[in-house]
Amino acid sequence: MRIQFWLQGGLALFAVSVSAAPALAEDLTFKLLNSTSVAVTEFYLSPTNVNDWEENLLGDDTLSAGTSTSVTVADGRKTCTYDIKSVFKDGDVVEDRGVNLCELGSYTLHQ
Repeated sequence: MRIQFWLQGGLALFAVSVSAAPALAEDLTFKLLNSTSVAVTEFYLSPTNVNDWEENLLGDDTLSAGTSTSVTVADGRKTCTYDIKSVFKDGDVVEDRGVNLCELGSYTLHQ
């Protein structure tokens, strides 16, 4: 699985490569917008058929309040529907289930 994550505003590129497998589907790319007043410290995507949260896409980075970034998921899966978990700097956790990211093209975090 290969997941790439770019943060705007001069922050570093975050990329993860796990077990080199050929891509079976097109990469899923969407815009992630943090419309809250609090930074996001953790952001997870897991296909709806996976029972555990996959890795934190932010790693050691954060997504500041009022900013956006582009997220590319290149995991070889043919799914568009993901469960999403966001953890905020103030300790709040927001989960959203069954989100079709292919149809939306963007995902906005609300607190």
